[in-house]
Amino acid sequence: MEVEGKIIQIIEPQIGTSAKGQWKKQDFIVETNEQFPKKVCIGVFNDKIPLSSFNIGSQVKVHINLESREFNGKWYTNINGWKIELLGDSAAASVSGSTGTSQTVPPPTIDNDWSKSEETDSLPF
Repeated sequence: MEVEGKIIQIIEPQIGTSAKGQWKKQDFIVETNEQFPKKVCIGVFNDKIPLSSFNIGSQVKVHINLESREFNGKWYTNINGWKIELLGDSAAASVSGSTGTSQTVPPPTIDNDWSKSEETDSLPF
């Protein structure tokens, strides 16, 4: 799944220790580019994506996984990011959590031939 929008907040990392060793989680908030924008809190574990590469206000596409789990009869859902792409004029970059490397991605191109036509619809709305 993907979420596109603007980074509006990067939250301080949380650090802890489990049976498997030390872990780090950092959340950030993306405001979607919809008619009615939504704010989505996305978490990143163990520096899979270096959030220091992104600024507040950056337009991004975040690739996410949704995960729910049950605990004492209640369900909890996490949104985990595994790749972030910088969109628009900000830069042409992509950061992936699987390899931890950056790669250059060309800026998106939009070819809307349909928007150039002067035809009118007969629809009442």
